[in-house]
Amino acid sequence: MLKTLRRVVDRHRHAHGRYGWLFRPYTGEEMVAIAVQASGPDPRHAEPLAIAAVRLRGDRVLTSESLELRLARPETLAGDAVRHHGLRGIDLDEGLAMDEALGRLLEFVGNRPLVGWRLDRDLALLNRMLRRHLGFALPNAGIDLAQRYQRRQRHQHPHFMSSPRFDEVAERLGVPLMGRQSALGKAVTTALMQLRMARRAELPLSG
Repeated sequence: MLKTLRRVVDRHRHAHGRYGWLFRPYTGEEMVAIAVQASGPDPRHAEPLAIAAVRLRGDRVLTSESLELRLARPETLAGDAVRHHGLRGIDLDEGLAMDEALGRLLEFVGNRPLVGWRLDRDLALLNRMLRRHLGFALPNAGIDLAQRYQRRQRHQHPHFMSSPRFDEVAERLGVPLMGRQSALGKAVTTALMQLRMARRAELPLSG
């Protein structure tokens, strides 16, 4: 309820501003898979290190129409956290300022529906940054593949309680892991998983 109210307020405040077009209904046929690499697991406190997105159209992943942004290194970020994501210090030392990165992300994504693995977590982080810099959150419709997979498993197997893992579900769906440690690789893998899940009426029970 609170999220819906905030969206209504955002639309009212920004409908005629620079990003007013984001709040219009989407009428096209594309979706956008997104992935965020962050400095920590808690989206309430973490900082984004890299953001990636790739478009889907019909049954195709448009890898030629992708976006990968590396952010400037946060002052509080430890070297171990950078290495965990396969990034070098120089990758972030030459990264984008947050306002520039957010602007480029919005231009690429537009008002298309979003697809993500643990999408709620990525959006919590992105929306915290967007509210800080632009005063609104993303109004886009979204599909969280982790939640969708878990719902289907529980529907078929009521006693299924396991929390799905990204790499395990990709393997069960026959989707290759594209660039395990890169945001763009995860976005492309997520897009492929969305297409595979959309084609399947049933999914195998996790082991």
